[in-house]
Amino acid sequence: MSDEDHEIIETITNDIRFYVKKSKALNDIDHHVRAVHAKSYCGLKAKFEILDDIPKEYAQGLYAKPGIHDAVIRFSNAAAAISADRRLGLGQGLAIKIFDVPGKKLAPGKEDSTTFDYALVNGPIFFTNSLKNYAYLSKLNFGLNGYLGDGLRGKGKFVFHWLTKYGKEFPDMEGLRSLNAFRKLATIPPKNAWLYDYFSQGAFRHGDYMAKIRVTPTKASMDKIKRTNIHLFTEHEAIRPAIIEEIKEHDYQFEVQVQLCLNIKRQPIEQLTKEWKESDAPFVTVATLTIPCQDVPDDGNLKAIEDLSFTTFRCLEANRPIGVIQHSRLRAYQASSKARHEYNNAKRKVPTSLKEVFSKSATE
Repeated sequence: MSDEDHEIIETITNDIRFYVKKSKALNDIDHHVRAVHAKSYCGLKAKFEILDDIPKEYAQGLYAKPGIHDAVIRFSNAAAAISADRRLGLGQGLAIKIFDVPGKKLAPGKEDSTTFDYALVNGPIFFTNSLKNYAYLSKLNFGLNGYLGDGLRGKGKFVFHWLTKYGKEFPDMEGLRSLNAFRKLATIPPKNAWLYDYFSQGAFRHGDYMAKIRVTPTKASMDKIKRTNIHLFTEHEAIRPAIIEEIKEHDYQFEVQVQLCLNIKRQPIEQLTKEWKESDAPFVTVATLTIPCQDVPDDGNLKAIEDLSFTTFRCLEANRPIGVIQHSRLRAYQASSKARHEYNNAKRKVPTSLKEVFSKSATE
């Protein structure tokens, strides 16, 4: 990375720290929140099973050895704000923390941790390819609620600021490409969070290969869902209750899948706004994520999960995130987590078990 890249990342992290500091007052709540995925919907106990007899090219890193691990998952909204579901859009996250994974991790200062994290979203692309654009788009996103609260005028102003970098430049092709990617993420259709596919945001090493990750519900699990429709405009909180009510009635299972990069031209690493087509490389199931039927309080276990952090760099070297944007996101996650814990007077501690998380005293 160049000196300019490092300077841009420093700008991004400074903006994040400033937003986290203001987030308690901006959202009119009693705590400071994450710079993205601020609103937690639910935290649940899970099992992560790495399958046996995986083809050799897919049995890499975390997936090299079959086994069953405890895990905790977190459903969230991708926005930076806390508000009614109808105002936040339907970009949603599924974060996974897998326990008892041996080996040195890449997260700075947490190399000895025994957990492995994924942070996934319900869209196969990221909203920009450019680190420079990421800096101002990230900051623009912090004010999204203000734009949306101003009706059509606010939305028009948001698009103008997006394309012109707050009126400082003429629109260019990269800006249009990123706006189109954002539009796709902003127009995700409403449905129960259990019914979405969730994707890695960018590529990862997969041993000697490069790959992306998808977590997709099994058909048998999808058939169990009774509350398929989400009524955003008739209920203040529509998404969390739909998640909780389903898991109180039945278990649920996702397939964890790997899509290898087989053609670098058709599957570019640094062009995150471009979806990798299944026709170019199939998704192959390497693990299952099972969420057993469980009792969940109305707040979605908020106290147990709110101080957890999920970073894609809490992983093995063989599963390292790759690309400039991915590296900048490491610094962004670090800045958000450190600021949030500092302002909330919460200790950053890596939990080592499900029991520790749900004792409601574990923070990270």
